[in-house]
Amino acid sequence: MILTGDKVSVEASRSKIIEFLTTPSNLEHLLPMDKVKDFVSDETSCSFKVQGGFIISLIQDGSEEDKVFLRSGEKSPFPFKLTIHLVEQEENKTEGHIEFDGEVNAFLKMMVEKPLLSLFNYMSNKLGKHFS
Repeated sequence: MILTGDKVSVEASRSKIIEFLTTPSNLEHLLPMDKVKDFVSDETSCSFKVQGGFIISLIQDGSEEDKVFLRSGEKSPFPFKLTIHLVEQEENKTEGHIEFDGEVNAFLKMMVEKPLLSLFNYMSNKLGKHFS
């Protein structure tokens, strides 16, 4: 299953955003804290519990000039990859979106598609607010 979040504009350079996103502890600032608890991070990964008791773990999986890669850790309920696409529009202005690629069966897809898209759009908007 592939999901693509909304594109947002961020008032920061692409390199500054990549630096922020490749620090796992910074991801806590992008999460809806009323729906997430028990956030922990180290130098290469982070994990947190979402409503329903699921633990999501994210591992840094590198970056390129215009992308940041994250993948699921062993505690996640199913394997997935997140790619954060970043296109620099002009100096100190970057457009980006989150793309999710997960190994999800049809039943699980019906349950997680809407909440995941909502989460990714929330995170993208929080990133925009963080730099404004």
